[in-house]
Amino acid sequence: MPRHYALVPAAGNGARFGAEIPKQYLPLAGRPMIHHALAALCRCERIERVWVILSPGDAWWETYDWSGLGAKLEVLRCGGATRAESVANGLRAVGEIVAEDDWMLVHDAARPGLSQALLAALCEALRDDPVGGLLAVPVADTLKRADAGQRVAATEARDGLWQAQTPQMFRYGLLRRALDGRQAVTDEAGALEALGCRPLLVRADATNFKVTYPADLELAELVLKARNS
Repeated sequence: MPRHYALVPAAGNGARFGAEIPKQYLPLAGRPMIHHALAALCRCERIERVWVILSPGDAWWETYDWSGLGAKLEVLRCGGATRAESVANGLRAVGEIVAEDDWMLVHDAARPGLSQALLAALCEALRDDPVGGLLAVPVADTLKRADAGQRVAATEARDGLWQAQTPQMFRYGLLRRALDGRQAVTDEAGALEALGCRPLLVRADATNFKVTYPADLELAELVLKARNS
């Protein structure tokens, strides 16, 4: 049976957030934000090992205590300039451990709201899928395309549009080939699409959002408190 592994790229500095420290280390519910994403993956019984990909010069990681996450968690200091480069470097680094047909889940460090129910739904939906897929939610809001002056240029039809989330889950070998030479893609599904594959969309919910701006951090705190109450 194929095994399940997880990668969490965390080599970025969260420039859009505008904080003085890397976004993944911002405090959230008494922990660094990345702790919540890692904890969700480490708690999942299906996942055998979780690798966090850091920048070689990351000086923040060692200042926190990660022992509560257990023996599954390992650090790879091979982060690159982009998410795609970090994931590709991580995949190469674990090549002697992971088999071609094993499943690799890639999750954002800034998605602290991942639940065990969503993880289980993703793994079940993709168990026999030939390609793999990702958590996502249908777009609910009206979409506007802006011109250079930030005025509405057009209203875009939202039919069939989904907002991608993570984890994104693909066979190790296929994902490694898909990312080879494709450093400009913004997610793993995009790399698979460039190969001609059609990843499966697995419906998630809004609690699994990505913390991008300061207001998102307050909302994430509410989500975590409600879940733990």
